[in-house]
Order: sequence, then structure tokens, then C-alpha cells
Amino acid sequence: MLHDRISVVMITRNRARDIRTALQYLVELPEKPHIIVVDNGSTDHTVELARHFDRAIEVVPLGQNLGGAGRNVGVRLAQTPYVAFSDDDSWWAPGALARAVQRLDAFPRLSLIAARMLVGPDHELDPICRVMAMSPLAAYPDKELDGAGVPIISFVACGAIVRADAFLQAGGFDRRFGVGGEEELLALDLMRNGWQLVYADDIVAHHYPSANRNVPRRKRRQVRNALWSVWLRRPARSVFASTWRIASRSFSDEACGLGFIDALAGLPWILRDRRPVSPSIDRRVRIAESIFYSR
Repeated sequence: MLHDRISVVMITRNRARDIRTALQYLVELPEKPHIIVVDNGSTDHTVELARHFDRAIEVVPLGQNLGGAGRNVGVRLAQTPYVAFSDDDSWWAPGALARAVQRLDAFPRLSLIAARMLVGPDHELDPICRVMAMSPLAAYPDKELDGAGVPIISFVACGAIVRADAFLQAGGFDRRFGVGGEEELLALDLMRNGWQLVYADDIVAHHYPSANRNVPRRKRRQVRNALWSVWLRRPARSVFASTWRIASRSFSDEACGLGFIDALAGLPWILRDRRPVSPSIDRRVRIAESIFYSR
């Protein structure tokens, strides 16, 4: 049975107005996955709503905000080999999880599938999916992954399915990153451990971005986290190149500049925890990144 193979882990915080729709779609999935809602210290009635929505939903109130690392708690609680992530404004299309289980069963080296994300009521393709689908890494095929999808070097968490043991082996999401660009570090650590990540166009997730978000603050955090990921895991050559690219934008973009300052505050622990990936992995990342800088 598929509910023994895959679970859904959702993180939420103060989204009682949004979570009901996402939960409704998830409980109606034909795969009937176990749904684990991890609450990051909500102060509204999100926890109560989730608890009373459906008796099959497992609700985990953390009492504090772990950000993206709240997903780590859900994965540890899941009793299935695979876990699909949802946020409180996203859900999976019927049949998507069944396809993901088949794909992960068929490719033992595959640790993560990034889904095709359709945004809003018009089901517009998320721009990041276009980027992943055009990954230059497709020109460097891996015979062991033939048919799995397009090789990628990062992902969007609310449209990702992971192999639970690979996720936990890599340490999951780092609590210090919060939410917003927390995926890149995990992707690098998965690749360091010998795992592969792909984008699969035939596996679909829906995302209705909540209106309850501070866009400049999120961008600021994404800039900080991008720098932290580079400083923690990339060799010196890539550190200098990426830092310069972001620093040059900081002069004309306030959120980018503030994110750069926030990143600098983390240098003491980053220097202590820095563990660069191998040159071969960094080369793959630079190849994949080239699509961003060739435009």
C-alpha cells in the first residue's frame, strides 16, 4: 500500500487562514499518505484547526520556530522510506506521490525529486521549474539515472520528495537558515554523500503563495542563505565569484545589501563549520549555475 511507502510533512506557522485549503487537498489524495503537520510555534489557532480537521492528521506543536528545520522533526517521525514536503500553501496533485514512489524505487541512488510546480488558480508554471528543466547538466547523462529526470543541484522544498534516510544522513535543513533559500546547503550535502537529485516534469505540485508574507524580508534572508551556503560548502574559487556577484548587486538593491550584512554576522561559526565539497561536485554546480549568468 502506498500509505506505507510515503508520508507528507507540512511545516506551518500562524497560517490558520491558509492551511485549511492545503489540508483538504492532501487528505483527498488517492495515495492516502500519512500527513504530519509540524507547527513552528504558532500564536493563532493553526494547531487547533489542524488537529480538528481530520483525525488521520498527526499534529506536532513545537512551541518554537525551527523554520525549515521543522521538517526534520516530521521526517524523523515518518514511518515511511519516502517523504513529500508541503507548506501550508501548497499540496500534491493526485497521482504525483505514486509516481514519486515508483521513481525512487527504480533508482536507488536518487535522493530527491523536484516536482513541476503550478502556481495559483491559473496553474502557471513556476519560473524556477523552467530553469531546472533547462539544466545544462542534462548534457552530462548518468546511465544509472537514465529516465529519472533532469539532473539538478538545488530545489524548492514545498515541491520536493526525499528519500528519508538520505535526508537524515545529510543532516536535513539547518535551523540557522530559517525559511527562504534553505535548500541549497542540503542539496550540496546530499551530493557530497553520493546522492543524486532530479527535476521530474511528470510529478506535479500546486502552490498558492500566501499573501501573508514580507517579500523584502524574504529576499533579504534568501541572499543571506545563498552566501552562507557558498561560504560553508564551496571551494575558494566559487566563494570569491559568488560573493562578488552578490556584493555587486548590494549597491543598488537594499534587500540584497541587508542580506549581505546579515551573512557577514555569521562568519565566526561559518569559518568553524566550513567543509567544502569536492572539486568535481563544485564543477557540476558551476555548470548548472551557468544558466543564471548567461542571460
